[in-house]
Amino acid sequence: MDPVYLSRAVPEPASRRDATLRDAAKELEAGFLAEMLAAAGLGKTSGAFGGGIGGDQFASFLRQEQARVMVASGGIGLAETIYNALKDRDDDGTDRR
Repeated sequence: MDPVYLSRAVPEPASRRDATLRDAAKELEAGFLAEMLAAAGLGKTSGAFGGGIGGDQFASFLRQEQARVMVASGGIGLAETIYNALKDRDDDGTDRR
């Protein structure tokens, strides 16, 4: 049997589903904030001590973690808006894939 089919056949408990939706919303907000931090220039290396490609890669990890901390501290409210939209869609039973 197809595991996707089985996962749809057995409904997930509401509290676990809510937690999954909330986690997804928080990750989306963190991704958005990480991109905004990058656009603001956070983590850019200066000329003489620039880390090159490796430094840029690690700077992106730093931005992502800083964004996650921002979200854990309340963020900008985007996660709550995303969560409510996902919850409404889930409650409607619509699947727009």
